[in-house]
Amino acid sequence: MSIIEILLISIGLAMDAFAVSICKGLAMNKMSWKKAIVIGLYFGIFQATMPIIGFYLGVSFEELVTSVDHWIAFGLLAFIGGNMIKEAFDKESEEVNDDTSIKKMILLSIATSIDALAVGITFALLDIDLILSVLIIGIITFILSIIGVKIGNKFGMKYKTKAELSGGVILILLGVKILFEHLKLI
Repeated sequence: MSIIEILLISIGLAMDAFAVSICKGLAMNKMSWKKAIVIGLYFGIFQATMPIIGFYLGVSFEELVTSVDHWIAFGLLAFIGGNMIKEAFDKESEEVNDDTSIKKMILLSIATSIDALAVGITFALLDIDLILSVLIIGIITFILSIIGVKIGNKFGMKYKTKAELSGGVILILLGVKILFEHLKLI
């Protein structure tokens, strides 16, 4: 597999993390580079780790993983998106949720990196440099996640409630898209 192919795969895998990073940036009152780096690290590390796990699971579990990965991603993204929508309509809560707690970030990281697990399984069938591939995947995801937080924050400062609502809808639609793609409905 060529470097160009690995870069394209990396960008494709990073798009889920990028979209979620935009949502996290939407929730920030003020851009926090520290939180952006934390978000980038979570997404980058999970996105790089999942192909390694998938690689070692190998061909024997391919059908099992690919048969449920879309349901897991959909469920997690729908749950998190639903919470964001609920918070957008919560009049009592004036506080913007830019939570980067371990629990929330692990859930988001798993949801955005499930497809990388399946890619890792396919890596087991190809002649690739696994270390180089996962490093590229992790670095691309890290960079795009930080950019996503910045883009989301810039947009979110102007449209606070609408932005949080939009962020929740984006997460749910992302989960639906993943589900529909795997069920071959789109």
